[in-house]
Amino acid sequence: MGCAQRVVRVAVVLAVAVCVCESRSGRRRPTNVQIADFDWKNCGQAEAPAVLKTLALSPDPITIPGDLTAAASGTTSVPLASPLSVNVTLEKEVAGFWVKVPCLDEVGSCHYKDVCDLLSQLIPPGQECPEPLHTYGLPCHCPFKPGSYSLPPSEFYLPDMDLPYWLTNGDYRIQGVLGGLDKELGCLKVALSLQSVS
Repeated sequence: MGCAQRVVRVAVVLAVAVCVCESRSGRRRPTNVQIADFDWKNCGQAEAPAVLKTLALSPDPITIPGDLTAAASGTTSVPLASPLSVNVTLEKEVAGFWVKVPCLDEVGSCHYKDVCDLLSQLIPPGQECPEPLHTYGLPCHCPFKPGSYSLPPSEFYLPDMDLPYWLTNGDYRIQGVLGGLDKELGCLKVALSLQSVS
């Protein structure tokens, strides 16, 4: 798997709480899925230093495996440096109620202590950032300097993913809180529908 695919996979994990992993029981979900009705919004305080300004994904629905076009922009007024934590809350709608999904095999409502370490594992320090990040001069390692970042519409291929058996069809909402410097740096909410197609 190329570095670009690994970066896309990390983005999917953080943005839509979907990752490549096996359940402890060894059961697997179908690998062909569709993500539909994707929506997002910032949920941090007005003075939050890290803000996602724009995020556009197409097509709708997104098919995995399949092609994805993504464009995004954001700003940070502070350096984003290790340790940079992300606290994820994943909920599923069940019979009209939102039920919190626990953290299982590092998927679900999980706390990730340092995203910087995760990035370093996927893209070793000293290695060039994968395309299209390299072309647009976007960093892929901490620290991220204060400033504005923008990814123009770019094509990615999302490879086959073995989803946890418990990540079943339905409507989900995810909240991710970025933390560092002993405070909340930013917050993002995502809503989506997941449907298996195999």
